[in-house]
Amino acid sequence: MSDDRRSWTRTLARSFLFVAVLTLALFATCGVWPPMVAVESGSMSPNIQTGDLVVVTDTDGWTVAAADGPDIDTVRSPDGDPKFGAPGDVIIYDVPSRGTSVIHRAHFRVERGENWYDRANESYLPPDADGCDDLRNCPAPHGGYITKGDANPYYDQVSGIAPPVRPQWIKSKAGLRVPELGWIRLVVVGRG
Repeated sequence: MSDDRRSWTRTLARSFLFVAVLTLALFATCGVWPPMVAVESGSMSPNIQTGDLVVVTDTDGWTVAAADGPDIDTVRSPDGDPKFGAPGDVIIYDVPSRGTSVIHRAHFRVERGENWYDRANESYLPPDADGCDDLRNCPAPHGGYITKGDANPYYDQVSGIAPPVRPQWIKSKAGLRVPELGWIRLVVVGRG
């Protein structure tokens, strides 16, 4: 084997080793697998962009989880600090009937059977909605979170993206955004 080829092979092996160690360290720190997600759409613009890599954490983070589910700050949480440009945790959730994960902001929590129309921000409802009967998923078919992409005009539950997000569907919370680095993953998996 030539010296150039050996040098290239060593460099490639070191790069893979570095990425593996970094990924395992993130997993150990964040408590969730995978510890990073690549953002596939612009639904969270301008705070999180298509192609960004987002490091995620367990929904409990480093705090004590609520007795009834994950520790999620909503837009309406009294002590919610701004995250990614606005109040409320940005959560990553899977709906069983959907093929891909969703990364959107948690706005408020609803209970099963709740008429949540009056609690909703009117700006995120269709202009012709005059009450609960005019909205999908109202009354709430089950307890969960009302969510919305920052760039989307309506709540996910109104637009048909998801019913109220059950706590067990929440995989993780967004913790840190690395601009543009997610494009590598998106290209590799054929989504970029």
